[in-house]
Amino acid sequence: MRLLLVVTLFFLVACSQEPAPVKKVLENNATFTILALGDSLTEGLGVAESENYPSKLQRLLPAHIKVINAGLSGETSTGLLNRLDWVLKQKPDLTILTIGANDAMRALPLELTASNIDEIISRIKQSGSAVILSGMEIYNNLGANYVKEFKNIYPKLADKHNLDLIPFFLQHIAGKAKYNQNDGLHPNAQGYQIIVEKNILPVVSNYLDQL
Repeated sequence: MRLLLVVTLFFLVACSQEPAPVKKVLENNATFTILALGDSLTEGLGVAESENYPSKLQRLLPAHIKVINAGLSGETSTGLLNRLDWVLKQKPDLTILTIGANDAMRALPLELTASNIDEIISRIKQSGSAVILSGMEIYNNLGANYVKEFKNIYPKLADKHNLDLIPFFLQHIAGKAKYNQNDGLHPNAQGYQIIVEKNILPVVSNYLDQL
């Protein structure tokens, strides 16, 4: 009996010392909030509300997990940083961060984008939310070095903050007309389905399985 008590106490102490941004057990009656945070790719510009990625993700998750769409069309990393305190009032347990495409479209300095996303991640984590970071890539019209260094922002920050990374948010659909709207930039409903099923859901499910 004494041995059992010692083992139990050791287990409890060990668990209490285990570092993690979220230690919430996903019981059937426990609400778990996922904040989908970003720009028009998150908001779902050009598709019905039911067809954007947060809505599609919601339908593939258990009912006690709530997905909130906090995407804003045209958002840059600076704009998101400025509204971050407001969106974090949702008190998310997990945030899927997808930002930076509009920075690149405006050819903003890479140092600014990286610094902003770095601070956004830090502040989200400080609020008590875990973060999954979505990587972004851009076309070659801004020069090979800019394209390479922009892409590298995301894995570097994921490593720095020990985050799960979606390597490329638009993987499997980028440059494919059948999966995109007429502008060639924003996914259509079919494209979002692929993004959720192949890019987002596997990373989110892996994170939830570890709680």
